[in-house]
Amino acid sequence: MSLADSRPRPAGPARGRPRSEAVERAILEGAMSLLEEGVPLADLSIERIARTAGVGKATIYRRWNGKEDLFVDVISAFEPADPELPGTSMRDDLVVLLETLRQRGLVSRSSAILHNVYAQMKSSPKIWAAYHARVITPRRNLGLEVLRRGRRTGELRADIDLELANDMFVGPMFVRSVIRLDDDLPEGLSEQIVDTVLAGLRPVSPPEP
Repeated sequence: MSLADSRPRPAGPARGRPRSEAVERAILEGAMSLLEEGVPLADLSIERIARTAGVGKATIYRRWNGKEDLFVDVISAFEPADPELPGTSMRDDLVVLLETLRQRGLVSRSSAILHNVYAQMKSSPKIWAAYHARVITPRRNLGLEVLRRGRRTGELRADIDLELANDMFVGPMFVRSVIRLDDDLPEGLSEQIVDTVLAGLRPVSPPEP
């Protein structure tokens, strides 16, 4: 099974003709194979990807607006799929979101290719901006919506700054996944972070008379 087969197919912007999964898979696999060979992102041109995938450049441009959008889909294909939230409680949804970050951290640590690609991507403002807009921002907005629901249902204090609260949940996992790479990412870490932060953010019951 190829890498592209083992991952959920990214949703690149469709243009022109109806989609062909086989063609899109060939394009993604072509870009992935070049990355695996050590080709830097800066040298990963549409022409080179098209030649490797056995398609014309126009075929790629019918499906992606440019190489930045294509690169985001290629990079996303390495990552675990975004989760479906259980919706049973704010706490349960937050645990699922953090568990996804933990799994991404494990994937990044185990893949020298992905780690190298992330480093290169941050040196390219256009690619980083595209990744931020299409991947990071939607994930952050999802976390904020979970917190909004929690505030509406009384699981979160009404006076909490949601942007700050979101950072408080995501921050510890981000630090362990990206900055302190020698730290463990054990099972149960997501629950531990959520429960620790929630201890200070839940509504406080008035003292009994």
